[in-house]
Amino acid sequence: MPRLIRPTTPVLQLTGLTVFRGQTTILSDVNWTVESGQHWVILGSNGSGKTSLLAALTAYLTPSGGTIDLLGERYGRANWPALRRRVGLVSSALRQLLHEEEPAIEIVIGGRRAEIDVRDRPRPADVRGARKLLETVGARHLADRPWGVLSQGERQRVLIARALMARPDLLILDEPCAGLDPVARERFLLFLTELGRSPSPSLVLVTHHVEEIVPVFAHALVLQAGRVAVAGPTREVVTSGVLSEAFEARVRVTVRKGHYSLALEENGV
Repeated sequence: MPRLIRPTTPVLQLTGLTVFRGQTTILSDVNWTVESGQHWVILGSNGSGKTSLLAALTAYLTPSGGTIDLLGERYGRANWPALRRRVGLVSSALRQLLHEEEPAIEIVIGGRRAEIDVRDRPRPADVRGARKLLETVGARHLADRPWGVLSQGERQRVLIARALMARPDLLILDEPCAGLDPVARERFLLFLTELGRSPSPSLVLVTHHVEEIVPVFAHALVLQAGRVAVAGPTREVVTSGVLSEAFEARVRVTVRKGHYSLALEENGV
């Protein structure tokens, strides 16, 4: 008798996700599934709903309708603080909450319970874990440096180590290259490539710039006016036609050796 193969539970599954604010529809009937081992990029113009989608995924915004399932557990039914810790978030909003004198290693340790400005004496196991993660992201030498003296690129690596401290199943990177100079951005994208070679955690990159889509992000979702315009393999989604419609401008997307670039077509040229 043949052995039955049970399908794996999706890392993330959104079904009919809808968000209203007053008379305004922010997100409308969003359906999206992230399977185990997949890494996704989310694209969309300003106002397309990206920020609200991230807020819903991290349980900081309560949907008006629909469901969010993380590894088979549903927001609203499971222990939501514990469930939220399974989603790591690297965001500019977090950078603004950290104290300039706080050492990098303490920032990383705080990620275990999603805490800021940890006052309790850390456990030796947490210190060892934080140092190992800093080494993983190429930032072990930054362990004792205060947050205030770190460069933007160094801060992003520390925040990723912090997010990984809770061993999340899903890691969301919200505009991680914002504020980086061109060289720092390229170095960070190389780091993302290395990070993305592991199937866990699943990565979701939110960006405005197709140039930041490294090959490990094999799947893409485009939001437009609060709806999913297109979702699927990146090579089929990140195209001139799809992005011209999403950004309401004529653009030309080119791909060379797996790297994307976008140019505005003025007067049809």
